[in-house]
Amino acid sequence: MKFKYSLIVVVLLLAMNSFAKKDRRPNVLIIYTDDHRYSGIHALGAQAVETPNMDLLANSGIVFDNAFLMGSFSGATCIPSRAMLHTGRDLFKLKGQGHNIPEGHTTIGESFQQANYNTYIVGKWHQDNASLIRSFDEGASIMGRGVYLTDHFRMPLWDWDKEGKFAKEDAYLLTYDADGEIVKRKLEKTDKRGPTGTEEDGPHTSEIFANSASHLISAYDKEEPFFMYLAFHAPHDPRQAPQEYRDIYPPESIQLPPSYMPQHPFDNGHLVLRDEELGPWPRTPEVARQHLADYYAIITHLDDQIGKVIDALKASGQYKNTLIVLAGDSGLGVGCHGLLGKQNVYDEDGIHVPFIISGGLVKEHKRYEALCYIHDILPTVCDLVDIATPGSVTGQSLMPVISGDKKEVRDYTYHAYRQHQRAYRKGDYKLIEFVRANDHDWKRGDLVRGSKVTLLFDFKNDLWETTNLAFLPEYNELLTEMRKEMKQKAIELGDNKQTTGEQFDFWDYY
Repeated sequence: MKFKYSLIVVVLLLAMNSFAKKDRRPNVLIIYTDDHRYSGIHALGAQAVETPNMDLLANSGIVFDNAFLMGSFSGATCIPSRAMLHTGRDLFKLKGQGHNIPEGHTTIGESFQQANYNTYIVGKWHQDNASLIRSFDEGASIMGRGVYLTDHFRMPLWDWDKEGKFAKEDAYLLTYDADGEIVKRKLEKTDKRGPTGTEEDGPHTSEIFANSASHLISAYDKEEPFFMYLAFHAPHDPRQAPQEYRDIYPPESIQLPPSYMPQHPFDNGHLVLRDEELGPWPRTPEVARQHLADYYAIITHLDDQIGKVIDALKASGQYKNTLIVLAGDSGLGVGCHGLLGKQNVYDEDGIHVPFIISGGLVKEHKRYEALCYIHDILPTVCDLVDIATPGSVTGQSLMPVISGDKKEVRDYTYHAYRQHQRAYRKGDYKLIEFVRANDHDWKRGDLVRGSKVTLLFDFKNDLWETTNLAFLPEYNELLTEMRKEMKQKAIELGDNKQTTGEQFDFWDYY
């Protein structure tokens, strides 16, 4: 089989002999993790979290160190994040907040179907049932279809339904019987929201999804290659993990990151919401250490489950012909800047995510600093395996960077969170602008125009965004230039209330 980027891929030392099996393209496995910031993989951020399996993927594969979520117009940032991953469309080209994917927005699953792949989903789906069914041929252990107990050990699940009904009455829990065997139990009205489950009640969501994916891989015997989307719910809260993993991280031993603060220093527009109410104010060092310890524990548990899936690929003989893509859907505060959630445009706290291309086909470790977004993953993967990129995609393939033809395909990134926050990154600097207003203020119309906070960071030398340069005279010219450019990019991208669906436009009050 000839590939349009064959010479490029040879430079990368991808295993072309594996690709060259007659009429056999590589399998593709996309692993998407939830609320998993860039520094949540030890090999990337050098933090005290243990992730040997993800480290191996990173250290034997291709890493994009500057991959970002473009933003969100929902507090549930995973909704637009997943819509951007699956459609390759930027935040301002989604339908609404990304809940629904219209038929005109071809998904990555549909793209692989059209290339004669068998497509599978395991785990979390956050969009509509119609786009779920048309994107995948089969699936297993589906979550997120309307019932949620906020509990990794008691997660409502559905079996694959090719008609896309996923009725509430079909939801079930996986529990242990008297012999310790995993059995299905119908979800009952008496099942209250958690988190109350432990490893005594049933398997963790990460174990369920890894086992389902491993079974599908081990049993796969079709001639056509497979595309699998494996969407873990971890390390999303509640940050539950089996006790043996929690024991690895005594809270008192946790070192807080440089951006730790007991509380955010000003109103960022959306400080009072579910994610931020997971811990008390102020976030004392003890509170922050506990949250970070729990975060690390659930990540290490997740890492072990990812290792099981990789082992299944190897045991089945398919690892050598499988491209593995690992990415996270958003960052997470966990004490940084006094925040616990991800409803912001700080890097680690909200938008900086891991993005790794690995597997048996990648034979040389490379790390790139090129700026990119989550919605660049779809066109990049399509180019890597030589299938057509849908015309509805607005993201950019990173193949020119991987091939060595270009150092970058983007010279800036732009980020938005609701009507409250905007960020613009170019060169060594990142500008963040906040319009200080909570939802109550917006509804009353009490906001005074120009009431805002400006932050400017040298993100090359201040990775944790701790030192604001905006007030220093020597940065006046740069600040003026970046503000002007950010407003121009907003116009070019279509960042306005007609596009975003917001009642109020950030730029009306800027």
